[in-house]
Amino acid sequence: MDIIRCGWCEKDDLYRNYHDDEWGKPVYDDNIFFEFLLLESFQAGLSWYTILKKRENFKLAFDNYNYIKIAKYDQTKINELLLNEGIIRNKLKVSATITNAQKFQEIQKEFGTFSNYIWDFVDGKPIINHPKTLKEVPATTEISNQISKDLKKRGFKFLGSTVVYAFMQATGLVDDHLIDCICK
Repeated sequence: MDIIRCGWCEKDDLYRNYHDDEWGKPVYDDNIFFEFLLLESFQAGLSWYTILKKRENFKLAFDNYNYIKIAKYDQTKINELLLNEGIIRNKLKVSATITNAQKFQEIQKEFGTFSNYIWDFVDGKPIINHPKTLKEVPATTEISNQISKDLKKRGFKFLGSTVVYAFMQATGLVDDHLIDCICK
């Protein structure tokens, strides 16, 4: 019997493993939330596959996604990142990551955790969609619009509605696995 997965992940094992082990599974850990905020913001305008291939490089370059350290990056560290061929060397995205790390901590102070903040948008439980085809999976929703708008109001960068919706999928705030996928 053939294993059926969402069609987008059949490129190779990297994609399949990400799909099977992470995508759409609820996250509650602030460290993982920040990792995906960072990765998704760098993905803007690029393919997710490109980001996944560079994920380990991002982890090393950005101090294991430690938002407390990232929030304090200085020009020397920024210059180092912009010379790092293992990541996406975009000055605006690097700068946005530092700002986002600072804003992330402000949300933690206000809500106790980023997890508390973000899960409140979906009333504390994942949105389970039942798409039959990839064409039925949206790029944005009213909730991703709302989250993006709130994050922008709080000073976050590179987190438009499309990026936020991808973040929601990655962290299990929404489950968009196709109805016949093994992960549904």
